[in-house]
Amino acid sequence: MAKDILTKKQQNIVMISSYTAKGDMENLEKALNKGLDEGLTVNEIKEILVQAYAYCGFPRSLNGLNAFKRVVESRDGDKLGEEGKVLPKDTDKFAYGDNVQFKLTGSHIKGGIYEFAPAIDQYLKEHLFADIFARGVLSYQEREVATIAFLSTINGIEPQLNSHINVGKHNGLTDEQVDEILKLTSSVYKGGDFGLGGENTANAKYFIGESYLNPLTKDGVASVNVTFEPGCRNNWHIHHKGGQILFVTEGRGYYQEWGKPARELKPGDVVNIPAEVKHWHGAAKDSWFSHIAISVPAEGASTEWLEEVSDIEYGKLK
Repeated sequence: MAKDILTKKQQNIVMISSYTAKGDMENLEKALNKGLDEGLTVNEIKEILVQAYAYCGFPRSLNGLNAFKRVVESRDGDKLGEEGKVLPKDTDKFAYGDNVQFKLTGSHIKGGIYEFAPAIDQYLKEHLFADIFARGVLSYQEREVATIAFLSTINGIEPQLNSHINVGKHNGLTDEQVDEILKLTSSVYKGGDFGLGGENTANAKYFIGESYLNPLTKDGVASVNVTFEPGCRNNWHIHHKGGQILFVTEGRGYYQEWGKPARELKPGDVVNIPAEVKHWHGAAKDSWFSHIAISVPAEGASTEWLEEVSDIEYGKLK
């Protein structure tokens, strides 16, 4: 359980960060109250919400701060805690930020996009790694806990999430702690606009990892929103007599037919699965994935479940 792997402080940082990134103000206010009740200081929470601007934008950050202002004004006796520091005016912020980035990652980040667009390198070093990280209050590791939670709640930024998972590990987070952060943020994920639904217990033995089902129709053509946690995929299987159509709505995943290369799937993609074709589908290793599955009506239609997609096969996918 998370309580055995993450400290109570880390758990609260994760939930505050995740609800901020999601823009879920109702649950954010609950998380803010819980964080204060369980020992976070007012200034620690302010630092989380200010840092949010760098990873999920000023609108989310400002909304979070406004929500927190309401929470603080409705309570009495909360500990303010340490005040954030401001760098002296004569500080070489670029050099300072470069040094912080080196401590965080173990290397001086150069080349690539930073040469293509030098301004982004300047903003990262001077604003994020200097102005924000120099404020203290939260440790580097705690700030990475927040960052991983921000990024794991937002779709389509898996490379940045993976990068910060590595930074978090460089700053002392264990694989188990990272897994717990991702599990906690998964509770914020709601399966896109069509809802997460309940655990897919009926077919759990045919899936590697957790999946969730939200039936969208009760009569007529069967349609269901299927959500896969990162790394989850179903076994090879065949739809007999009637095929299936997949409409991808959230995240990143894969579809593969027997004897053919896997096809990467993103929101807006449609997969027409003919009857009698052996195939599998599921999430990428680093992304939640949702699709609507529509069963093509056919008399006597059935699904034949086959062998698992091996870790070796799946591990070859990006």
